[in-house]
Amino acid sequence: MSMELRVLTHLDKVFQDEAPMECTRRFQGFQNEKIDFQLAFCEYDDVWNEVHLTVQSPIEEYITVRQVKQVPVSFPVYPNAREDCLRTEAGLYPDLLAPLHPHALHASRRWSSVWLRVDGKGKIAPGTYPVSMTLENERLGICETRTAEIEILLGLLPEQKLIHTRWFHCDGLCRHYGVEAFSEKHWELIENQVRCAAENGINMILMPVHTPPLDTREGGERLTTQLVDVTVEKGEYRFGMDRVRRWIRMCKACGIKYHEVAHLFTQWGAKHAPKVMATVDGVEKRIFGWDTDAAGEEYGRFLRAYIPALRKVFEEEGVADNTFWHISDEPSEEHLENYKKARAQVDEALRGCVIMDALSEYSFYEQGLVPMPVPASDCIEPFLAHNVPDLWTYYCCAQAYKVSNTFICFPSYRTRILGVQLFKYRIKGFLQWGFNFYNCQYSDYPIDPYHTTDADGWVPAGDPFQVYPGRDGKPEESIRLAVTMQAMQDMRAMEKLEALTDHDYVVALIDGECELPVTFTQYPRNNAYLLRLRRRINEEIVKRL
Repeated sequence: MSMELRVLTHLDKVFQDEAPMECTRRFQGFQNEKIDFQLAFCEYDDVWNEVHLTVQSPIEEYITVRQVKQVPVSFPVYPNAREDCLRTEAGLYPDLLAPLHPHALHASRRWSSVWLRVDGKGKIAPGTYPVSMTLENERLGICETRTAEIEILLGLLPEQKLIHTRWFHCDGLCRHYGVEAFSEKHWELIENQVRCAAENGINMILMPVHTPPLDTREGGERLTTQLVDVTVEKGEYRFGMDRVRRWIRMCKACGIKYHEVAHLFTQWGAKHAPKVMATVDGVEKRIFGWDTDAAGEEYGRFLRAYIPALRKVFEEEGVADNTFWHISDEPSEEHLENYKKARAQVDEALRGCVIMDALSEYSFYEQGLVPMPVPASDCIEPFLAHNVPDLWTYYCCAQAYKVSNTFICFPSYRTRILGVQLFKYRIKGFLQWGFNFYNCQYSDYPIDPYHTTDADGWVPAGDPFQVYPGRDGKPEESIRLAVTMQAMQDMRAMEKLEALTDHDYVVALIDGECELPVTFTQYPRNNAYLLRLRRRINEEIVKRL
């Protein structure tokens, strides 16, 4: 009987039926970096054996250990995007980073792994520290140890400059945990997930002042999650903002710096108003929705009262300068006239505010309709060619070919390369649509993300959410979120070196490590490039310090 152990990077994904390759046991980062790596193991025995993990290190108080769990993937990727995937068939894929229960690890003719994170928060002195990891089964007399080395480099990474949002969906938490919207329990669940987002480099949160008109069937409704209390008396609108203030203060306490207001018009065309609930002469009812013309007079009158009331609260709470507004999500050329009408409804009320929308048609920016466009990463070239200032980018399910994304079937380098790309092209902000979308397409019904990772067959697995809703009310992270956080740290390291040299110097290092210059669709398709580049960046920083 024997057990095999291998130390792996955070870029490796361990499948049960495939032995991983060990390439290094030495990992490094600056004093305020999170350093992630794995221990993979397999016992060649026919008995389903429980094993126990012991971690010993001079810095063990700063080490957390999680179990990498396999999740079901029914829809890995689109048929026309099967290049550069780890696998393309349905099956079990590693993704969930679950808390490690004392009796949770088993090893028997299948590969598994645990995820280790060193997070010194600036408190570990520079130096190299061993981390000894021992797996044992006392009954069978098996005991194997591997040791990794963690090098803590002198210095701190700068604060993240990139504005990073992954849209936050409150309704899925209500349905999954069976709680009322904005009950005390719901607030607790929201805060747990917002804090998790902030800890992973997400510093902007979508604010549901009204129920966000996203991924909703035309004529249908998403569960109401509306922060603003709207009252209509004798045809006049009044607004209660207590929950909005609580939201802002909660986000601030969690480390969130930026806010984005839920879209003021419906998705994919800006034809209608979002769902707005109100108490009308003492009776609660829906006053706007799919039956409301976006350019209608009454909705315009509502917006002329609603937007100034929100802006007043944002000013009083000190977040007005860091709050962004949306008109409609992903309009296309055919929606140009509708978008113009919607924009005209709010032009005066939003004067002086930042308006941003995810879109891929350069004409919207060219005509001045969207001052801050957010083009898809595979449609960004025209915007780069025209030197659009303060440019953002995004990806969603459609960005499946060549570009970076967080599908579960993608190798982790396709997720982490994003940080290099964003730095090289001086991208100001990044958006992705699903931090915690636990619904099916159009939000007709909820799904269990532990069993359905593709919104019930709608989009490639992993696209709808970055975290799982843990049984204790706290989120459980995915490998994809952890790797994205590493991409954010890469950006911060490059910005640190840029401050010591210049942007061109760092770009020369980025492109000098590969055969062709890095673009959003062209980059080395392997782990080694990112590991080598980051080590070179670190060396250049240390040399200058």
